[in-house]
Amino acid sequence: MTDQLPVIVIGAGPQGLAAAAHLLERGIEPLVLERGAAAGAAVAEWGHVRLFSEWPELIDAASRRLLENAGWSEPRTGYPTGAEWVAQYLAPLGAALGDRVKTGVAVTGVARSARDKVVDSGRADQPFEVQATDADGNELRFYARAVLDASGTWGSPNPAGASGLPALGEREAAAAGLVSYQVPASVSHLAGKHVVVIGSGHSAAHAVIRLAELAQGAGGTRVEWAIRRSSPSGLSSADDQLPARGALGGRAREVVADGLVTQVAGFRTAELRRTGDQLTVISDDGRQLDAVDHLIVLTGFRPDLSVLREVRTAIDPSLEAVAGLASEIDSNIHSCGTVRATGALELAQPEPNLYIVGAKSYGRAPTFLALTGYEQVRSVVAELAGDHEAAARNELMLPDSGVCGGSGDLDGGACCAPAPKQSIELGARPLIPLA
Repeated sequence: MTDQLPVIVIGAGPQGLAAAAHLLERGIEPLVLERGAAAGAAVAEWGHVRLFSEWPELIDAASRRLLENAGWSEPRTGYPTGAEWVAQYLAPLGAALGDRVKTGVAVTGVARSARDKVVDSGRADQPFEVQATDADGNELRFYARAVLDASGTWGSPNPAGASGLPALGEREAAAAGLVSYQVPASVSHLAGKHVVVIGSGHSAAHAVIRLAELAQGAGGTRVEWAIRRSSPSGLSSADDQLPARGALGGRAREVVADGLVTQVAGFRTAELRRTGDQLTVISDDGRQLDAVDHLIVLTGFRPDLSVLREVRTAIDPSLEAVAGLASEIDSNIHSCGTVRATGALELAQPEPNLYIVGAKSYGRAPTFLALTGYEQVRSVVAELAGDHEAAARNELMLPDSGVCGGSGDLDGGACCAPAPKQSIELGARPLIPLA
């Protein structure tokens, strides 16, 4: 009987661990498979970055109840770094879940047992087969009654190339260490260098601010900020209902206005030409940024859908998001960043009892918040438990970002009116308030 099998959760990040806590609370056995060496491994990779939501907005309700039963002391104030989020919440949560979390296990594929993707007959009656490899390269196989893919997008950054493909020469430049794709933990090694940041969102803003501070104290440091639009319209403003996020956008604009950073607008990268240890960054209209010592590419992330190739999925063709919620999160439409919470109904796949949750459910859309994912897994687990009323209920209202101009509007756009202030639960995107 498949209902005697566990629910497999792929990924032991914030949403994956929350899903496991909700499953346990519903009397359903979870099995969490995590590629990294510990719970919260992906968050630990950006541990130097400070979140722009306070502790109360970073803790899932079922996870809190599980941890409190284990004698955990809840952090209540302050903006944690990623490392603090791991140490004070995600790692204890992983420990509370015990051997239900298997680390060092990389999922390589999901299928229906004895049924490839084409076969209809008896499909829904078969358990899921999940294949994986462990840290020693051994092949593993698990069976499940349902699968929740909460593996995120952290390992799949978008390239510098404005076409969505790597710019010509980008792979070679990255292999040579001249290109990086994360907010740097330290910028001291870039003192006296010519650094270009590509991207117009909050990660890029954080990198630009840190580099501007470096330029103030280290003579000869030159910082350029290349954006595809006419202005960094993806940044939050003073209207943001997450104040630290709004402050980040404001500070980024200040360092440009103060001349510490040169903003290069309408720059759509086409080629990276390497000369020794430097790059020439070339746009599609022929403009060049010359003698670049290091290029920091912060253009967002995309999902890796390859592990789901043998199951039936409905994925939006442009966002690579779950099709059922694509219209709710499309930044070509939602230019103010106001999207409602989504749950089991929107996340349902053609393959029964398969759900993509967390950041991966949003595909390439930049509007995902941590509490969005917590609401998703609460709803999905309720549906799996047969509590359809709870699954349909929306328990989260999302904050307005104050962002104007969607991703499809390369030349800017009309600004939205500020949302009315209201009592809300705030979400959290793991990127940086002002220190």
